[in-house]
Amino acid sequence: MSALTNPRREHPSTYFVPDRSNKEEMNRVQLQDQLITAGMGGVLPEQPDPSRFHRVLDVGCGTGAWLIEAAKTYPSMTLLIGVDISNKMLDSARAQATAQQVDDHVEFHQMDALRMLEFPTGYFDLVNQRYAKSWLRTWDWPKLLQEFQRVTRPGGSVRLTEPASLESNSPAVARHWECLLEAFYQSGRLFTPEHDGLTKELAHLLRRHGLQQVQTHAYPLEHRAGTSEGQRFAEDVRLMFQTFKPFLQKWGCVPANYEEICQQAVREMQQPDFVATWNLLTAWGIRSPGKG
Repeated sequence: MSALTNPRREHPSTYFVPDRSNKEEMNRVQLQDQLITAGMGGVLPEQPDPSRFHRVLDVGCGTGAWLIEAAKTYPSMTLLIGVDISNKMLDSARAQATAQQVDDHVEFHQMDALRMLEFPTGYFDLVNQRYAKSWLRTWDWPKLLQEFQRVTRPGGSVRLTEPASLESNSPAVARHWECLLEAFYQSGRLFTPEHDGLTKELAHLLRRHGLQQVQTHAYPLEHRAGTSEGQRFAEDVRLMFQTFKPFLQKWGCVPANYEEICQQAVREMQQPDFVATWNLLTAWGIRSPGKG
């Protein structure tokens, strides 16, 4: 796949942080990827036999943390490719792959998945996507899932992971999440304005677009004060306050006391009884052997 390494001009992005070269957002994405993978118990915890996945594609890979961890965890994966629209994110991903000595079989390519995945038909055993709500609108799903099936071999898997809700005993953290939900819905990223306005549709989407043997698995990720997970969660949220603000402003979802809410949340996350639970859902299905 080396022909795809040629640099190209980036297409306009639908990502909810307009400036994807923003260093704070890149740090936040890296931190969040690690937090989610650890909280879920690994890169493919619900899959009974990950050794059957030899060629893996990660769509919207960001800084590449999930793909790199997959390469380190499963030696049977002979080729792992991540695609993202941001060259800056991919530069970071390539540097990380080199630093962790997996760059001999891990590749990153700049690509707009909403246009086309530039790979041969039936090329991958697994197509993975996490947190697409950050860039994918409800009307984009049919074309994208069609492309996922095209590049997945018959009998291969398509896997999606998205956040369902965030529960916290911090009123300020909960209020900020409500602002985000409103902006997600206003911008077309949720099918309904509820917390599960995307996740409750994932299995239906996979079935509707031809995937078979569709299954789901819920992951409640608990983060408590005084733990390393709690500290990383608090840092993720702190970075989120500023990098997400332009997105909230664009959709009219910034309350007049926004800065006060953010400052209050920082204080509340430092309290010894602070707890937050991030509820995630993974849905996956098999490409029909009959689709050629």
